[in-house]
Amino acid sequence: MRVLLIGTGGREHAIAAALAADPAVTALICAPGNPGMAALGTLADVDPVDPGAVAALAVELGADLVVVGPEAPLVAGVADAVRAKGIPCFGPSQAAAQLEGSKAFAKDVMRAAGVPTARSFVCTTPDEVAAALDEFGPPYVVKDDGLAAGKGVVVTEDRAEALAHGAACGRVVVEEYLAGPEVSLFVVTDGVSAVPLQPAQDFKRIFDGDQGPNTGGMGAYSPLPWAPPDLVEEVMARVVQPTLAEMRRRDAQFNGTLYVGLALTADGPKVIEFNCRFGDPETQAVLARLETPLAGVLHAAAVGRLAEDPPLAWRSGAAVCVVMASAGYPASASRGDVITGADDVPGVLHAGTARRADGALVTAGGRVLTCTALGETLAEARDAAYELVRGIAFDGAQFRTDIARAAIDGNISVP
Repeated sequence: MRVLLIGTGGREHAIAAALAADPAVTALICAPGNPGMAALGTLADVDPVDPGAVAALAVELGADLVVVGPEAPLVAGVADAVRAKGIPCFGPSQAAAQLEGSKAFAKDVMRAAGVPTARSFVCTTPDEVAAALDEFGPPYVVKDDGLAAGKGVVVTEDRAEALAHGAACGRVVVEEYLAGPEVSLFVVTDGVSAVPLQPAQDFKRIFDGDQGPNTGGMGAYSPLPWAPPDLVEEVMARVVQPTLAEMRRRDAQFNGTLYVGLALTADGPKVIEFNCRFGDPETQAVLARLETPLAGVLHAAAVGRLAEDPPLAWRSGAAVCVVMASAGYPASASRGDVITGADDVPGVLHAGTARRADGALVTAGGRVLTCTALGETLAEARDAAYELVRGIAFDGAQFRTDIARAAIDGNISVP
């Protein structure tokens, strides 16, 4: 199977590693890819948000499967263009990708499907935002309606900050705060059948103790020893299947990864958000434990035959990943800082990296690397992940030191 993978980030590097390990994959082409992915296959130059260019590349390469990693190409309609060429594509259509492309659309789908989620208002003026904030009270939750690379959400006790975020974004969703530990669940689906992966928990804030501004994610771990044993079953029944049915009713059948972000509240699991692709950095932890060859699963979803696949198999133990970010992140990103200790190291997945003309590996984005490790216990996996972090250096490197710590210490409880 010749597979074309679209994307450049740590999530795509994790997907590429899983695809490269699949015996069914005879060729892996990553476009545009990154220096870490270059060791797993070949790189091709393409504008990932240009549907025509991606589709043409898939035809030129004779791809048997196209996997679209990031959200922006999916919202731009890349999957539609690839399918129009008769090539199986893993990733939702432009219409279905609105589940992430518009938080207002996602809320409308959830209401229609009866999915448990936070009460909310769609606001387009400062007065509407102010009224919504007063309705719910603090902590205030204000979300940019459109794509914002994981940084469009403000959760704050400061009403002025919430108002300012609403004014900066224009169209926002203001919603009630959901109290309880957060969980990420990825579901691979062909639009009818759906297969859940193992749940994970990620860490959005830049600093230890969940302090500082939101980021795209600073680390993750899986599985969740504290989660209710029936969590996945309940989410599949109350969230995933009703949502997929509602998307079919809207003639926007969802094919790809449905990312379900949840808060485990005193009233049960409630949806915080949907994404239309694998999450970053949870993917790095989740796929590290997947034993089932990935290409076959994604191809089955792409061609509508997921129900024919056997259940997924998982490695025992746990996985932990720690993100190393550049100086200034998330407000800015230092670029061109030389990275040492990250070349060809198992478990070190590239995201914001580039190769300089002299061969040096340098920073090229906000989140630079994800150090991912396995262990028989969560504590062992955590120790191994931080051992990888200690072996890497670049000027201004930032990383959290508390990834998975609360879970290991037994300090997470479900209301």
